[in-house]
Amino acid sequence: MELPTPQDLRERRTELELTQSELADAAEVSQPLIARIEGGDVDPRLSTLRRIVNALHAAEGEVVRASDLMNETVISVAPDDAVREAVELMEAEAYSQLPVLQNGVPVGSISQGDVIHAGDNVGDHPVSEVMSESFPTVALGATVDEVRNLLDHYKAVMVTDGGETVGIITEADIAAHLS
Repeated sequence: MELPTPQDLRERRTELELTQSELADAAEVSQPLIARIEGGDVDPRLSTLRRIVNALHAAEGEVVRASDLMNETVISVAPDDAVREAVELMEAEAYSQLPVLQNGVPVGSISQGDVIHAGDNVGDHPVSEVMSESFPTVALGATVDEVRNLLDHYKAVMVTDGGETVGIITEADIAAHLS
């Protein structure tokens, strides 16, 4: 069993966006003790370290992750599908854009706007000729704040695991989770 270093504790606390005082309250120790442990000035007793680690684990359970928000069913098209098929799928699903996946990997996106800008008679053309850049990707463990920051600039965020798409998140998913 490997014990966390002071640096490990500090990094974990900041990842969870906890102040030293919040961690101290949760672990039932003093804030100066947390500061001294993180600074490497004090070697805590094992029981104190266990309380701190348990408090970090409890706080982690409160953090909303991409895996909590995502839709596992990803409606998508492939780059060599016809644009007409993409438009029909968008209409059938009532989506204004779709991710473009090749063997489960995001390679682009296509929107109604992309089709309109491509001009007339593009229905038989492959999606790859009219698609835009891919939506950004995050790992399953990405926090809701990381996802929100991306959604400020993009219409959707793809969730990947080992490079393969496992879900998608839109603003609607975040709103649904918050409500």
